[in-house]
Amino acid sequence: MLDIKHLRTLTALRDGGTLVEAARRMHLTQSALSHQLKDLEERLGYSLFLRKTKPLRFTRAGLELLQLADEVLPRMQQCERNLQKMAGEQAGRLHLVLECHSCFDWLMPAINSFRDHWPEVEIDLSTSFNFEPIPALIRGDVDLVVTSDATDSSEDVVYCPLFRYESLLAVANQHPLTRKTTVMPSDLSSETLIHYPVDRKRLDIFEYFLTQAGVEPKNTRETELTLMMVQLVASGRGVACLPNWALQPYLDSELVSACSLGNNGVRPTLYAAVRKGQAETPYIQDFIAQAVENCFKNLPGIEPAAQ
Repeated sequence: MLDIKHLRTLTALRDGGTLVEAARRMHLTQSALSHQLKDLEERLGYSLFLRKTKPLRFTRAGLELLQLADEVLPRMQQCERNLQKMAGEQAGRLHLVLECHSCFDWLMPAINSFRDHWPEVEIDLSTSFNFEPIPALIRGDVDLVVTSDATDSSEDVVYCPLFRYESLLAVANQHPLTRKTTVMPSDLSSETLIHYPVDRKRLDIFEYFLTQAGVEPKNTRETELTLMMVQLVASGRGVACLPNWALQPYLDSELVSACSLGNNGVRPTLYAAVRKGQAETPYIQDFIAQAVENCFKNLPGIEPAAQ
């Protein structure tokens, strides 16, 4: 009658606080989540939570199931890891490279959790400012690349989707572009564009927006630090393109403003790229699962990625 997915759904509902947020964390549509909960309530014969309450409140039956979930789910996850280790997959190497240079904040908790569960796996982390990461992955120099570029056609690489996000243009609060609903490529022809020091094909603003329209910014300026980028934008030194989740804290503090790119927005997908021969390695699969779980718990505005 009960399924593990039901327990996971209830914990997502409790932790997220709303059906919308729970669906996002479970990588489901809201209608699919509502149908799953309704089906469970019909099978059990009990309501599990009170609709239209803020904050969301659970019934006694719902609280009973949540208590079960808190006991069972961690034990199941640890048991799965133990079985994988018994199969001889507990040791190895996980050298990660970030093409997404705003990813440190959300990736570090996943790495810390991973270390607790896989202490025998050697972990290293670097950015791809100074080398091409996918060729390094194919050669075996690194083991996992976090990237929004899945265009490499090599049969040796598997791209595991993590989530979708919207790329936004950060502008100073006093900038004339704040008066526009959306920004078009031609609007940036008179702007200084601040970006990370990487090849243009690895920058969303060029790959999905400017290059396709044949538009060049008036000037460009490079910086490795997201905070420095935002400070330069806030002081009127230029504009910058950043993921919505990376920009959100600065929008909340009203340090800068943001504009959508184009009429439909720019919404790339972030991937974990691994070698085909290692895609089924238990500790790599577990790391990707922990990274996705951590993202949907902590990053505002992200969406499930198509599998």
